[in-house]
Amino acid sequence: MTQAATFLRERLHRAGIGDVRSVTPATGGLAALAGIATRRDAPPLFVKAFADPPDDDVFAAEAEGLTALRELGGMATPEVIRADRELLVLSVLRPRPADESFWEKFAHALAHQHRSTIHPRFGWHRDNWLGRRRQTNAWTGDGFAFFAEHRLLRWLGEPRVDAALDAADRAALERLCHRLPELLPARPACLTHGDLWSQNLMATPDGRPALIDPAVSYTWAEVDLAHVWTTAPPPEAHRFFALYAELTALDPGWPARMPLIQLRQHLAVLAQFDDDWGAADIIRATLAPFRTR
Repeated sequence: MTQAATFLRERLHRAGIGDVRSVTPATGGLAALAGIATRRDAPPLFVKAFADPPDDDVFAAEAEGLTALRELGGMATPEVIRADRELLVLSVLRPRPADESFWEKFAHALAHQHRSTIHPRFGWHRDNWLGRRRQTNAWTGDGFAFFAEHRLLRWLGEPRVDAALDAADRAALERLCHRLPELLPARPACLTHGDLWSQNLMATPDGRPALIDPAVSYTWAEVDLAHVWTTAPPPEAHRFFALYAELTALDPGWPARMPLIQLRQHLAVLAQFDDDWGAADIIRATLAPFRTR
């Protein structure tokens, strides 16, 4: 058994789940250790834990986000079995199927979530977590101010971000934030997943799209769309974008906005991981038009 599997099994035993036969580490997660626990006489469990939790409320906030997506947005999510400081335990989902019809179902589900949860303010009633960093969700009525302060400028001051971006880059980011009302259309707030890359899209046992690992807030729906658009969606996702745009009456210019909105996620990746998977280069390229000449 690997070190990660042993650690997760010990955490389960400490939580009173002692019938675990084995734990198979899960791939894809970047911030926490995760795995599938096989049990003697009960269904398997998905388990996630941090060796050193960043704060007491990480898993409670994640569990609350799953509940919100399900109860407010109508989205399928795993059942929360346990959520405390040390451990998050969920029912097990299936890998998503590699077919276009599944992504069409997801377009309908995500469009319903976004259309049915319009909110008068941007934010959430508590802070939550994006990876190992706190996501600030202070309420505001101005979506541009919310996105600028809590989704973009919030990453300045992070050591890895400051090391990768020079003074001109940081000034360009501030200039971009000032110009957001010119660059993006005014949109209402709605319930968003907040970390919607392909690894967080799975399937229920009966084949419906299901979401995991949220960082929910009420903000622009295109925050979710941008994350799917810019993180190498598989070929079978092609129909998803056209159908989502049709269902939500998106204007034809929406793809041009995706790099600006996804800047928030690239900054988060840069802040948290030594290997930023090209995030720093993408950030600098996005900021280039806003640098002074």
